[in-house]
Amino acid sequence: MENINHPLFNWIPVKLIEKDNEIYFEWIYLANLKLADPFFDESIAKCKSHAYNSKQCKVVSTVENLIDWSNELISVELKSLVFHVSRCGSTMLSQSLATSSENIMISEAPIIDQILRSDLFSLEKKTSLIQSVLKLLGQKRFPEQKHLIIKLDAWHIFKSAYLRSIFTDIPFALLYRNPTEVLKSHQKMMGMHMVPNLLPSQIFGISVKEVHDLSFQQYGGLVLEKYFQGFLDFYEMDQNVVMLNYNEGMRAVVEKFVSFINVQYSNGELEKMYDRLKRHSKNESAVFAGDQFKEETLKIDFSKLEILHEKLNNSLVNY
Repeated sequence: MENINHPLFNWIPVKLIEKDNEIYFEWIYLANLKLADPFFDESIAKCKSHAYNSKQCKVVSTVENLIDWSNELISVELKSLVFHVSRCGSTMLSQSLATSSENIMISEAPIIDQILRSDLFSLEKKTSLIQSVLKLLGQKRFPEQKHLIIKLDAWHIFKSAYLRSIFTDIPFALLYRNPTEVLKSHQKMMGMHMVPNLLPSQIFGISVKEVHDLSFQQYGGLVLEKYFQGFLDFYEMDQNVVMLNYNEGMRAVVEKFVSFINVQYSNGELEKMYDRLKRHSKNESAVFAGDQFKEETLKIDFSKLEILHEKLNNSLVNY
């Protein structure tokens, strides 16, 4: 069977919709677009002008439709889930991997987050949906495609045990960075998860009372502490996981990741990956000259962060 002859060829689900106590999924037509932008939403935005996607009536399906249809298409093999602490080279890693024609690289697809954080489904139904959505995102649309790699949102580390229960044999990767550099990057442009109350603080294990007592910088520091602790907790309980440190250099990160997921890329594919590292992660036309951070000191107590960061570094030594 070839996907090209299937009515759903080039269609993927992109959004969960709740309306009149019913749940639907909105779909979008990709045409011949490869999902190679720094973030999934950027690729989807490029598709919206297509005739199939610009009509007033959107293409939607039920939950059961989506699950059933996911079994009708050929999907490539899921090779890894990538967890990260944000501003740690995860976009550069995903952009590097996206240069390979063999990879389908999905970077922070909102539909995955919507399902993971939803309370609309039973655990069994949620599990089926996660499996089905990943199959559909990994639809084999080009002959050379072989591997699916999913970069999750930073807060999905708190769902790592649940995701391991679904994907028991898939290599997981944990990417982190020096805490001062992470937080100074957020100081330049704050990520949504570092702003109090943009995402429910309970996602991070932070109480509402704690939020009121913290400055923006202190809140971001606490969120990062929770990420680091989440990495350590998962790394301690799981054997099929690799720790990756941005501060060892992104080429070393890519080499270690590729080796861990056990994919044999050609030298040509590897060179494309390494060459992409020379350019800015979010702007391929710009040469990457390193991060430029403000000189002022962050008003954060780094004592716990430094302890956790050292433990993460020690886990690399023991790898």
